Amino acid sequence: MSSPDHVTRRRVLVVDDEPHIRRVLRGYLEADGFGVDEAGTAAQARRLAATADLVLLDIGLPDGNGLDLLRDLRSISPVYVILVTARAEEVDRLIGLEAGADDYVVKPFSPREVTARVRAVLRRAREVGPVGAAPLTVGGLAVDVGAREVSVDGAGVPLTPIEFDLLATMAAAPGQVFTRRQLLDAVWQDGHFGDERVVDVHVRGLRRALADDPATPRFVARGRFGEEGR
Repeated sequence: MSSPDHVTRRRVLVVDDEPHIRRVLRGYLEADGFGVDEAGTAAQARRLAATADLVLLDIGLPDGNGLDLLRDLRSISPVYVILVTARAEEVDRLIGLEAGADDYVVKPFSPREVTARVRAVLRRAREVGPVGAAPLTVGGLAVDVGAREVSVDGAGVPLTPIEFDLLATMAAAPGQVFTRRQLLDAVWQDGHFGDERVVDVHVRGLRRALADDPATPRFVARGRFGEEGR
């Protein structure tokens, strides 16, 4: 496998309590040009996460729940997180997305699929507007694409990477109604293989962060991405 320039030297932290899974993922990721660190526990992951561009995070860890670790990471870092879980129940995946995960894969998985998702998620981090470009403004909302910063009525609003990318996509075309597929193509690109309703979960988080009342929204209107009747 080749080592594309856009992933060279990007670091991935693989967090899983099964050493053979860490070895397999390390092999595929390193062959694709990534630097890789490994952690078998939540405590190790907390120490190593600061140097990671993306974390592949198993939900089941011997010293704690991976979702708790995800929430801790989200409170201190904008690092991209892809959940790796053996749990097939949809509710577990949705809880992970609500907690701030950018994507998920379910065991058993294809290592090639995992590396494809890692590439797609990290590609989003490179696709930002030029520094110094005028922010996108809609009412009291300002989206600075170059700096990846958002404010409402002058007050900064912290967003997850996915929430920011969704907001930037919609703010660039005010009034346009997006389908879920359009947003998946714009934000996830070729890295999403699962349920299109993943968009709904992240838009709910976006509305919550913007304090956007779903009944009378200022910024993300009902039906903006085809919610009704789907």
